[in-house]
Amino acid sequence: MAKKILVTEDLVQEGIDALVEQGYEVDVLIDPTADELMAAIAPYDALIVHPNTVVDAALLDAAKNLKIVGRAGVTVDNIDVEAASERGVVVCNAPTSNVISAAEHTMALLLAAARRIPEASASMHAGQWRRGDFMGSELYGKTLAIFGLGRVGGLVAERAAAFGMNLIGHDPYCSPERALHLGVTLYEDMAPVLAQADFITVHLPRTVSTLGMFGADEFAAMKDGVVLVNAARGGIFNMEALADFVAAGKVAGVAIDSFESEPCTSSPLHEFAGAILTPHLSPMTHEAQRRASTQIAEYVAAGLEGGMVATAVNLAPLPPEAFDIVGPYIHACKMLGSVASQLLGHTPKNLKLELAGAIGDADPAPLLAAVLDGGLSYRRLGAFSAANAESVASRHGISVTTASVLDAQEYASSVRVVADEVEVAATLFGTEHTPRIISLLDYKIDMAPGTTSLVFEYVDAPGRIGTIGTILGEAGANITTMQIGTKPAESCALVYMNVEGDVGEAVLDRLRDAIDLRNLWKIVL
Repeated sequence: MAKKILVTEDLVQEGIDALVEQGYEVDVLIDPTADELMAAIAPYDALIVHPNTVVDAALLDAAKNLKIVGRAGVTVDNIDVEAASERGVVVCNAPTSNVISAAEHTMALLLAAARRIPEASASMHAGQWRRGDFMGSELYGKTLAIFGLGRVGGLVAERAAAFGMNLIGHDPYCSPERALHLGVTLYEDMAPVLAQADFITVHLPRTVSTLGMFGADEFAAMKDGVVLVNAARGGIFNMEALADFVAAGKVAGVAIDSFESEPCTSSPLHEFAGAILTPHLSPMTHEAQRRASTQIAEYVAAGLEGGMVATAVNLAPLPPEAFDIVGPYIHACKMLGSVASQLLGHTPKNLKLELAGAIGDADPAPLLAAVLDGGLSYRRLGAFSAANAESVASRHGISVTTASVLDAQEYASSVRVVADEVEVAATLFGTEHTPRIISLLDYKIDMAPGTTSLVFEYVDAPGRIGTIGTILGEAGANITTMQIGTKPAESCALVYMNVEGDVGEAVLDRLRDAIDLRNLWKIVL
């Protein structure tokens, strides 16, 4: 019987399609009431929730089959994580899905406030031409204070540096090495940061310590004419106190995207025409919504199959700095594990994971777990996590080693897996971090693997590709992409081709008979 997933979030269709294609039964119930959700939840194995969907102890008690709760976004404030943990329910999120959008929205708000763009636009729409009333300020040469140097704060620092801003910051959890890398002068106390900043932006979670973190005393300690931006969480700025300082002219500009209670249609700042207020738009881009949908689908499916859930918040998740480095490679390593497994055909006795280039110094444990999770045998070896990967592998007779290499050759970074005699390596391409195989069985190639692929190894000779294409064409299979790899001083070639259509054993037998093959594999991902 297919496992059942209930979705209360208005997910992009790509995420739902990905779950359906994997054989899950997916039902969508947008914004249910608490009673409706309570009545519906019992048969479901997984729940993907909207931020307004409350998952409390009572709902978890009613969810007899529930194994995992996913939130297609960053925060899990609406989920009782402790209650879920007590009941053995995994809670996960998609913490990197909207970080680029949030950073870009922050920069948009900084620029809009500095140049008074909303006010100027409103005056133009009113039929006015008032250039002199909207004198602005440049970002160049100004000091930007960043409170919170996690994922989004770090991206803002990179973008602000491109504008020539002087960067200072405060974050008790940020290492000096990370601050140095970002070009941010880090301060242990808030006071010197407040005194220097021309612009202040916050990128903090809403916690007991950050709620109301900026009040009357903090606003008074700031420079005259400071500009404030909050595209993180509502409540970090005390809005009543902030309104007083805006009215007095101490705060020259303010831009708020997140509010303590949402939806928010009135606040102390609504009376100020110069206050920029946006309805929590930081994650609202097509790209961010697509990432959130597909990422949470991937993590929920992994949880349902007993695999590694990299973003599980109640199973010792990776810290943000570590996830930023290795997180994009988790999918690539899972793919490498699956490819190596299918090439090898049995559980390896020895497994080596090599990290190269920019990720060379990263913690290999989560990536090792992803390789094992990808299927280094045709049977499930257990639920892998960064904490247990080596011990689970050892129980099944797999000796694992990891290595670090500084030089990734022509790539910024790469990962390489050697399972017994099988070798495969990958890097990431583009903003979507698409995995590309760059080495296979020591043949150099550059290929983004598809769902179904054929890998040929043969003595190179004219006409081979034509013969392969003819046989596949007669079988109704289409070659979508193809790469040929060679080894120096060898006469053999390796062909990696992505195919669409039915490539059964009869077709594979025809290919073996028609060509003097050393090896032929069918890879399904």
